[in-house]
Amino acid sequence: MAVISSEMPWEPIARRKQSDRDGCIPSQWRISSAYLPKDPPCFADGPQNVLDVPLKILSKEEIDITEHYTVTTLLEEISRKRFSAEAVIDAFCHRAAVAHQLTNCLTEPLFKQAAERARFLDRYMDENGTTFGPLHGLPVSVKDTFDIKGVDSSTGLAALCFKPAERNAPLVDLLLSLGAVIVAKTNVPQTLSCLDSINNVFGRTMNPVNRLCTAGGSSGGEGVMVAMKGSLIGIGTDLGGSVRIPAMANGVYSFKPSNSRLPYGGQAVLVTESMTRLGVQPVAGLLARSIDDINSFMKELVPRTSLWGEDCVFGEWTDSSRRLQGAGSNGEIVIGVLRCDGNCTILPPVDKILDEVTSSLKKHANIKVVEVSTPTAWAKAQSVMDKLIGIDGGVLVRKLLESTEEPLVPSMQSRFKTSEPSKLTEVAQLQTRRTELEYEMLQIWSEMDRYGRRRRRLDAIICPVAPHPVPEIDRYNTLGYTNAFVMLDYPAGTIPIRDVVEQDLRLGQPLDGESLSSSDQGCRVLWDEKTVNRKVYLGTHLSVQVVVPRLEDERLGRIMALIDGVVKGHTTSPKLPQ
Repeated sequence: MAVISSEMPWEPIARRKQSDRDGCIPSQWRISSAYLPKDPPCFADGPQNVLDVPLKILSKEEIDITEHYTVTTLLEEISRKRFSAEAVIDAFCHRAAVAHQLTNCLTEPLFKQAAERARFLDRYMDENGTTFGPLHGLPVSVKDTFDIKGVDSSTGLAALCFKPAERNAPLVDLLLSLGAVIVAKTNVPQTLSCLDSINNVFGRTMNPVNRLCTAGGSSGGEGVMVAMKGSLIGIGTDLGGSVRIPAMANGVYSFKPSNSRLPYGGQAVLVTESMTRLGVQPVAGLLARSIDDINSFMKELVPRTSLWGEDCVFGEWTDSSRRLQGAGSNGEIVIGVLRCDGNCTILPPVDKILDEVTSSLKKHANIKVVEVSTPTAWAKAQSVMDKLIGIDGGVLVRKLLESTEEPLVPSMQSRFKTSEPSKLTEVAQLQTRRTELEYEMLQIWSEMDRYGRRRRRLDAIICPVAPHPVPEIDRYNTLGYTNAFVMLDYPAGTIPIRDVVEQDLRLGQPLDGESLSSSDQGCRVLWDEKTVNRKVYLGTHLSVQVVVPRLEDERLGRIMALIDGVVKGHTTSPKLPQ
């Protein structure tokens, strides 16, 4: 008599996929159970920070290679043959394997393919006496959504497992053409529409600083991979904040460029084809250990992207030694401070970090800081953005889930809703409103004299990434401080400033004032000592977001470097333009 299985179709798929993933980690790279954190995480066990665990496992040379070099200096050492590409990639793959065992950050370990490519690069250099390209041997990881030929882009959905891509995404081809080596693909949330990177196929990616708190999403695996130093550059995507939020959660840097700067095509398709062109287009973005690494990387990519991506325009990324002209009367860089998005009040630690950054910048002779009132357009843009993101109605994702009877993970059950796709006339109305808001927001960047002439008044804005500190798992509250900048197509990046300390917590002091909205109420819950032990935030990262007008990507990189250097005290005053 046949045995009837009680399993849902998705379950054996997930089990096989996890087994295949485990099989990609060499036995000699398996770590002792003594190093593994306790699960499920609980407050009594503390944060279980694992950032330094690799230092107890890797060899001295592997630690040196993965710890002590920037993008520029590592590439220089490879070109001088101090390190072979094989040695570099082996060290980073080993570290990525350790990182994964501690945090569950990978979906597709590509260690074997990476080693083969590194050996090819070494042969090429031996035979030709020069590097293959300007990124020769650079270890890079990519979000699971990017297609790599012969590898799944499952995004943690059982229905997309064991359906390998037939060709590379244009951005992947561009990276390979420059000599980079892709060491792994990284984990994402189910449906890509959650800020905790958890799905039924691969499970949850854990924050390496504090397992009680979120690793962010949707590029959460990338944020962890970069924080754990398993790659030097992480490639993610950003629609609502999906590189900026994981950067905040994991204490690394991020860069969300304007549309047309990096190729976006060749991604896993979770919405009806071309729907994003009707609504809001996501962009490929970067995560890294420093803004200098991001600038070094973009300098090589941006002038070439129009050769690879049909969605890219020609651009340049000039030498940062060129003088930076600011909007101030004497050429100062003028930075506006935005403290509230109009919908959600920032919590005390976030307000404090803005105060500290502002105070540091004000001491710099060539920076002028001004407080900026919340533009009404910014507050209104968020609801328009939410509607534009949802014009597909979630129909395709629902079909994918239903095809294998895969359930929503608990955090998505109240968030993921399906509906009929929006009518073209409805989309047109939303785009009309978008245009109006874009024009309204344009006014904050300039001012008009009495003769009707316009001049720039702000070079950049600093504001929070979120109104709250890095929250506990499944408690991230709002995208309001990040998503509108995608709709407006403003380049934006994340700078980690410092960790939360006990003085930031104001224990026993309730939050004053009235709620601005339902989002604000949700944010206040994260500070209410009846619903959260504020000490959970200790040691997590506090960051700021830096924003500039659309297509000023190179300028964003330079201003972020200036702000980062001033705040952290490792720069001198730049020369003003003559």
